[in-house]
Amino acid sequence: MMARMWGKWIDCRVRPGAREAFAAGQRRWSAISDQPGLVGQTGGWAPGADRALLLALWSDEPAYARFLRERHDRAAAHAAQQDDYEAIEVATGPVVLTMPGSAPALPDALTRATVLRAADCRLHPGRADHFLHVQREVWAPGMAAAHGMLGGTVTRLAPDRYLVTTLWTTPAAHHAYTTDHLPSLLPRASVPTDVRALTGHLLPLEPTWHVGADV
Repeated sequence: MMARMWGKWIDCRVRPGAREAFAAGQRRWSAISDQPGLVGQTGGWAPGADRALLLALWSDEPAYARFLRERHDRAAAHAAQQDDYEAIEVATGPVVLTMPGSAPALPDALTRATVLRAADCRLHPGRADHFLHVQREVWAPGMAAAHGMLGGTVTRLAPDRYLVTTLWTTPAAHHAYTTDHLPSLLPRASVPTDVRALTGHLLPLEPTWHVGADV
């Protein structure tokens, strides 16, 4: 079976007054751009909160495990952010679906995006198969038809928890999608039958936090 891409979602609650220090540390993660298997990393500030959200993609789980084993602790020490946040949640898992967009590949989508839309979905028990069917047959083609959608992923973070992320060229492109495409997709998706709780983020991306893989 083909190895699956591996996703990582990081949620940092930054201490009041520590945003600049945290951001400076986040820029230092560019040091891992030469790590084998890195697809890319991006992130930004959740609007209206001292909260940083980050998405990292790896070629597969072994590549991510190698990074943790050989590089992570040294990179974290170099970033020196441990005193800048009061809480951190890290969730990882396999990318079970990639969504096509106007970018030729996900590394390019990560580079070109200025906005990340993330939907952290907690499912009703037993609804995962139908949820993924809807992602493939409704949401993926529906969003691919929207101007400015560069690409996306669906990552399984737990048996009944899935993170749906899409990358957009501009906030205006995402807004146009919500007005021109979303209303016709929602009735077909029947979201409440699958999803018991959803936390959504429309995240302006910090360009200096982007870590692209060296090629």
